[in-house]
Amino acid sequence: MAKKQLKMAELDPVWDRVRREAEEIVRAEPLLGGMLHSSILHHDSLENALAYRTATKLASSEISEQIIREIVDEAYVTDQELVVAARADIVAVTERDPACHRFVQPILYFKGFQAIQAYRVSHWLWRQGRKDMAYMLQMRISEAFGIDIHPAARIGKGIMIDHAHSIVIGETAVVGDNVSMLHSVTLGGTGKEEEDRHPKIDDGVLIGAGAKVLGNIKVGCCSRIAAGSVVLKDVPPATTVAGVPAKVVGKAGCDQPALEMDQMVNDPRIS
Repeated sequence: MAKKQLKMAELDPVWDRVRREAEEIVRAEPLLGGMLHSSILHHDSLENALAYRTATKLASSEISEQIIREIVDEAYVTDQELVVAARADIVAVTERDPACHRFVQPILYFKGFQAIQAYRVSHWLWRQGRKDMAYMLQMRISEAFGIDIHPAARIGKGIMIDHAHSIVIGETAVVGDNVSMLHSVTLGGTGKEEEDRHPKIDDGVLIGAGAKVLGNIKVGCCSRIAAGSVVLKDVPPATTVAGVPAKVVGKAGCDQPALEMDQMVNDPRIS
């Protein structure tokens, strides 16, 4: 297994770029050398670096860095989809966030990316039946990053959460691939029912800052939700909704709104 992981690292262009960028930062800013070496350059694979970074961020007086590191290492060895998703998330953040110029930045500095990787481990624990440990990680993710994602929620790959403050994603929520959302987004329920009660976000959706999507509703593929909207009904594919409550105000504006990140709503009904 160790030889296989090393071989993957040698053929991994994402990890190769991350290491080169880390070396560039050390040369330009030697005072960050200790952090760059411990977080990136001392590791032989992206998953090892992510495991270290996750453990250092989530460790507390209640759960040690060593325990978290062992859990994350086990998750990455057991489920290669976590590793694939992490790479897709790095590319997504770098391509869609104009403030991100290097692959290494999300790993080092962006709490949205860091929280999603930690959530993925908690979801892996949930699927393994280790629900109490999954809840423990959920609590620490919320405390460390200000993002509350239930470990049972299902989130695809290629996810970008910009600014990533006050994100809430409920237990039965489903988020597809290549989704982008901004800060203060809620994917929530509407009551105390225990059944399927949270939104289903299809691939390629863009969710603006402060938007609230509530209930067991579907947001169709490649649609846009304008900032500050409250969505209580299904959203058709490739459309834009805005307002409180949200209504369809036009087309999505482009084929891939989550990639374009264009949040302007040019509609006379929105003043």
